[in-house]
Amino acid sequence: MKRVFLIVLDSVGIGEMPDAAEYHDEGSNTLLAASRSPYFSMPNMRSLGYFNIDGVHIGGKEANPKGAFARLTEVSKGKDTTIGHWEIAGVISSHPLPTFPNGFPQEIIEEFEQKTGRGVLCNRPYSGTDVIRDYGKEHMETGKLIVYTSADSVFQVAAHEEVVPIEELYRDCQIARNMLTGKNGVGRVIARPFIGEPGNFTRIAGRHDFSLEPPAVTMLDQLTESGKTVLSVGKIIDIFAERGITDFVRTNGNDDGIDKTLAYMDKDFTGLCFTNLVDYDMLYGHRNDVDGYAKALTHFDERLPELLAKLREDDILMITADHGCDPSTPSTDHSREYTPLLMYGAHITPGKNYGTRGSFADIAATILSYFDIKQKCAGEPLEL
Repeated sequence: MKRVFLIVLDSVGIGEMPDAAEYHDEGSNTLLAASRSPYFSMPNMRSLGYFNIDGVHIGGKEANPKGAFARLTEVSKGKDTTIGHWEIAGVISSHPLPTFPNGFPQEIIEEFEQKTGRGVLCNRPYSGTDVIRDYGKEHMETGKLIVYTSADSVFQVAAHEEVVPIEELYRDCQIARNMLTGKNGVGRVIARPFIGEPGNFTRIAGRHDFSLEPPAVTMLDQLTESGKTVLSVGKIIDIFAERGITDFVRTNGNDDGIDKTLAYMDKDFTGLCFTNLVDYDMLYGHRNDVDGYAKALTHFDERLPELLAKLREDDILMITADHGCDPSTPSTDHSREYTPLLMYGAHITPGKNYGTRGSFADIAATILSYFDIKQKCAGEPLEL
């Protein structure tokens, strides 16, 4: 009963890639930035070989790492969540997803207004917490939807749940998803419900992502076609537009994601459990909160022994990331960085350094190889 537990520490990059300047990310190094906080401590990750990865210069190297490790290079054009996860799953994106630094074209907004029956406020890049602070009162008075974007390829719609019920908000986002195709095909349309009164608005847990479908076969598709189980924890199901997944749970923060991964570890299945822990990116990277980022990494490290203790003889634990989001740079955008890969389990050779790999897709290739599935997607398998 082979099982792989693949955990994405969302945005925990490990240093700028050679083409970082093309993305205005020179000098970015998310892990290094967090390590400079007095709240940073990752002895358990270090014991697996985290600090032994090529290009990671934090403290001393582990003399006898318990896990195997590699540095992964992103081949796809982009640095966002969708493209990063697609590449992890074996799909290389030759073109970046579109972004809208000046807001969405008027014809898109007018069509959206016509199809939803509601007006639109904002329509420009904005912080998710700031936008409800600045437009929430007007939204409540007029019923207009708050539409905004960011440096990512996203069309975000915020609405107060007492003004626009969540199911209506989801319907409106599905309308936007159906509209935004081709050159306007953003990676995600995101529903952002909130509650509260003017001066005290709060986002709530009903966020829902409406993603593009991956443009090619993914390892998730191949696993399910082969009769394997594919479990999604967190926003994985949204990133892959529900494709190639047999069961899922949504999460409310990193701790909840770890708890639900642990619960899946108690179940009997053959296949993959794919987890995304989003707090590093959403709560700390995009808000340039170095100490918050460090505390979140430290907390994951404190809980890592719980995950290791539940591994069975034929289980493999993989820990990686999908891009960077350096909290110490002036930018609040994602950053073009290498990502780590840590592997641990009875089938993993302790201390093996796979060096710098050519693609995130090597994860997909390695997982498919472990399950003896002939690979149809990108990537080169690591020899376990």
